[in-house]
Amino acid sequence: MDKPYGGEKTESSSPASSPDFEELSRNMARFIEGATKATAAYLKPLEERQAPPEVANDASEAIRTLGKVAEAWMTDPQKAMEAQTRLGSQFFTLWASTLKRAQGEEAEPVAEPEPKDGRFKDPEWSQNPIFDFLKQAYLISSRWAEDLVEDAEGLDERTRHKAQFYLKQISSALSPSNFLLTNPELIRETIKENGANLVRGMTMLAEDIEAGGGALKIRQTDPTGFKVGVNIAATPGKVIFRNDLIELIQYAPTTEKVLKRPLLIVPPWINKFYILDLNPEKSFIRWAVSQGLTVFCISWVNPEAQHAEKGFEHYMREGIFAALDAIEQSTGEKKVTAIGYCVGGTLLATTMAYMAAKRDKRIDSATFFTAQVDFTHAGDLKVFADEEQIRSLEADMKKRGYLEGSRMANAFNMLRPNDLIWSNVVNVYMKGQTPFPFDLLYWNSDSTRMPAANHAFYLRNCYLENRLTRGEMELAGVKLDLKKIKAPIFNLATKEDHIAPALSVFKGSQAFGGPVDFVLAGSGHIAGVVNSPAKPKYQFWTGGPVEGTLEEWAGNATENPGSWWPYWFSWVEKQAPKLVPAREPGSGKLKPLCDAPGTYVLKKS
Repeated sequence: MDKPYGGEKTESSSPASSPDFEELSRNMARFIEGATKATAAYLKPLEERQAPPEVANDASEAIRTLGKVAEAWMTDPQKAMEAQTRLGSQFFTLWASTLKRAQGEEAEPVAEPEPKDGRFKDPEWSQNPIFDFLKQAYLISSRWAEDLVEDAEGLDERTRHKAQFYLKQISSALSPSNFLLTNPELIRETIKENGANLVRGMTMLAEDIEAGGGALKIRQTDPTGFKVGVNIAATPGKVIFRNDLIELIQYAPTTEKVLKRPLLIVPPWINKFYILDLNPEKSFIRWAVSQGLTVFCISWVNPEAQHAEKGFEHYMREGIFAALDAIEQSTGEKKVTAIGYCVGGTLLATTMAYMAAKRDKRIDSATFFTAQVDFTHAGDLKVFADEEQIRSLEADMKKRGYLEGSRMANAFNMLRPNDLIWSNVVNVYMKGQTPFPFDLLYWNSDSTRMPAANHAFYLRNCYLENRLTRGEMELAGVKLDLKKIKAPIFNLATKEDHIAPALSVFKGSQAFGGPVDFVLAGSGHIAGVVNSPAKPKYQFWTGGPVEGTLEEWAGNATENPGSWWPYWFSWVEKQAPKLVPAREPGSGKLKPLCDAPGTYVLKKS
């Protein structure tokens, strides 16, 4: 009888000095069968005349960009020759070092991985001279290529930035850790399991290509461990308002008294709101309720073709304005304090600038979580936002009425390719390991679409033309001026943010007209925000006014241990400390429509 190959590895599995060739041959046949299924899943959309995976434009853009780097070096043959000589010299040193090791002598490594690089942690990468050579040759070559981009003369900074980004994708893909025959861990695992790991991996690969509609939807976690509304996005509350664009959730109080001023959360529509409500320990929403806040949160619709013309103005009127009206009906309060996260913060800032022009003071203070209003230093996502690429994207969105959620998910994964792409390729599709259930990665994979009008407006006005802080952006016929926003601002940046870099958030802080409390948290775009006092992992820095450079501010800032959440709550409480009896959802003029987290959040892309 054949041995099982599709299940989990058992504790009885033990290393083998040589494979069972009979079992290996059976598993190779199964592997080929799985590869056939994966190929069929890839080809099925083409046979059904659907659009193929969107890779051609990205590839041609990368070739064009890196071609400009090559042209820059070819204009100076002497300098190009010197660069080639440097590479040759390093390889000569590596050869000499490898020969010394082969003869049993000690030899210092020519190139070593960065301390945080987990690809080469296995001891055999250093102990085995062959794998050590492969590792060092890769590091030498990739770092040499990075230097070529950095030192190329005559490149404008945008082209250099794009070249660095595309080179990072290529070098990450070509790492010897990604290939079966050049990764000692994979060779060992395959021999130990007689190839069963490859069979499991190919089975999951076929499933994930099918799930992606012909494009690979990388499996980052075990989705069976989570159910929205049960063990994720489970803070009790009610949907009290719904329109074509939002559901508004009011959360049930857990204290007898609450602050009189309600809190409105405007989450990003790129992914879903429950990043702030992952589980009881991590949930910012549950924690805010426990502090005595009446919390309302927008849950954006996952748009379809009928939402194609929904732009920033619609998201302002049918989103934030509709929520403010509903909050007043529910609580009787005209004024709120608001939070905007990521692009939700960009929308909140534009809305507040519009309201300032109209003398509308319903948002009495605002908090921004890793949100940008100035896009001068907007990081690697700017790579996707030049005129030609935006025009191509607009044409693609016009066909469907929206941007596929997978497109943005892939773009975010490309910001950290080693962590979010290739580690999963190796562990899932080669080692055949089912990923652990991880709530944050489950949320990350629960992608959302974006309406064509909204996304085009955002890319052009923010990433491409940076019109908001220049006072050039128009919304509903009003030219927006952030300096007219006099309400107090709490602006949170995170130190290692790849999406809204701290430098970008700091520069944006200088655009507002009122007092700004700038806070820098440890870690990145998600982990730095979702840093609960229950299990704080990172520190945060506070300082004086947002003046000078970020480096100058950080040099004078005070480092604080633990979560920044209590510091933020004290900021909110000081502005409006009055307490009132707790408000139950549905106790006002609006009756509950359904339980939280509502229906819009359940719609899959």
